[in-house]
Amino acid sequence: MQVVAGIDTGTQSTKVLCYDAESNKVLLTVSAPHQMVSKVDGTREQEAIWYLEAIRSCFSQIDESIRKQIVAIGVSAQQHGFVPVDKHGEVIASVKLWCDTSTSEQCATLTKKLGGEERVFSLLGNQILPGYTASKVLFLKEHNPEAYARLAHILLPHDYINYYLTGEYSAEAGDASGTAFFDVKNKRWSEEVLHAIDDTRNLLSMVPPLTKAGERCGRVTMLAASELGIPQGIPVSCGCGDNMAGAIGTGCVQSGTLTMSMGTSGTLFGYSDQVVMDTQGRLAAFCSSTGGYLPLLCTMNCTITTESIRQLFGYDVKQLDMLADAAPIGCEGVTMLPYFNGERVPNFPHGKGVLAGFDLSNMKVENIARSALESSIYAMKGGLDAFRELGFVPKKVILTGGGAKSAIWRRIACDVLQLPLSVPQVGESAAFGAALQALWTLVGGSIETIAKEHVQFDELKRCEPDSASKEMYEKAYQRYQSYVEAMTPIFR
Repeated sequence: MQVVAGIDTGTQSTKVLCYDAESNKVLLTVSAPHQMVSKVDGTREQEAIWYLEAIRSCFSQIDESIRKQIVAIGVSAQQHGFVPVDKHGEVIASVKLWCDTSTSEQCATLTKKLGGEERVFSLLGNQILPGYTASKVLFLKEHNPEAYARLAHILLPHDYINYYLTGEYSAEAGDASGTAFFDVKNKRWSEEVLHAIDDTRNLLSMVPPLTKAGERCGRVTMLAASELGIPQGIPVSCGCGDNMAGAIGTGCVQSGTLTMSMGTSGTLFGYSDQVVMDTQGRLAAFCSSTGGYLPLLCTMNCTITTESIRQLFGYDVKQLDMLADAAPIGCEGVTMLPYFNGERVPNFPHGKGVLAGFDLSNMKVENIARSALESSIYAMKGGLDAFRELGFVPKKVILTGGGAKSAIWRRIACDVLQLPLSVPQVGESAAFGAALQALWTLVGGSIETIAKEHVQFDELKRCEPDSASKEMYEKAYQRYQSYVEAMTPIFR
């Protein structure tokens, strides 16, 4: 066997996937949960030690005979989180997460200091938004000066895990492009933005050196090997953010392919050989972790929406799907705005969930259930429209994440987007993508060839768009957009 391992440290859990590249078989996937600290001011935090504890727990669940055969490791992790580390490698404060919306004031401060949104866009290709990392660094400076005084390394979650595995500080362009202090077009750190965060300390010296796609960031140390029960010295790939890893794990490594990930957050991204920048801020101009670019829409509410509705009424997943399937397209006018976690696109850090359009005839649990499913797709349809406006020609969409397990949700996504839809056989796309990146680091060659050989699809879950439903969904989508516009002054 040629076993490669992919670690994916997400918001809710860490997963480890072991893949035999010789037999094209996933040997196992194990997981360990995380906690999250939530506060009414939008704070969403975790402790970095929880990631390491979860990784150790995962590897302890893997049979020793498999652990000893691992020949390379790749790491995927949730994007944008800020892991502040001192000169001794110790974490000095809690990790602010991608879904933390408590730093909107710092975003405004940095944007103004840099000369406004147009100036920021010219520097980065992106805006400075609450989800990104830059405002989190300024927040630490302003709210925890003692910890900030000790700051020596500015890391993302996947950078920190790579440091644990290798003892080396490193970063890569894909995950770095979500920090809001990275020049996406030129693939380099933005000294000007870092200077705007702090003009008295050299923050540029605190960000890690960049490792190129396809290269290793280091090798597993004796300590990590001992704790995890894996061979010392095996290569660790450059790693990636979870969206970039998901692109690899779903085969989204060539132009024209879109991947929609329906997890806690919802994402829609596509591979491009050229940088794609959206001045309206709908798409983030991210780099891929395969040497190209990965323009991406990210919404902060996807499966969290359906989970909230399911728990409210006390239904299980199958019951909620059955209720949604019993309601007509458009939910008889019932419309949901799924901004339970605030929202990134549109930029509503203080947004709230909304249910609208009730009358005495349509106020049914079936319509509420379906509106939760439809609204999450409508939130991402705007991203598809932006892709097309910016010259990206989509040929198909690949669906992954927890939402891909739902037949009714797959059908809604296919018909709203009006694109052929496929679902990969391996559902844990980020962990699988991290494993395939590790394989790429090990054997070389092209990532396109590796993806073509190893990413397979479930033909039973394939969907073709139903043109007969197109007009009904367009009408429901326009109604959704009208409610978004009406609520904008309140949420901003």
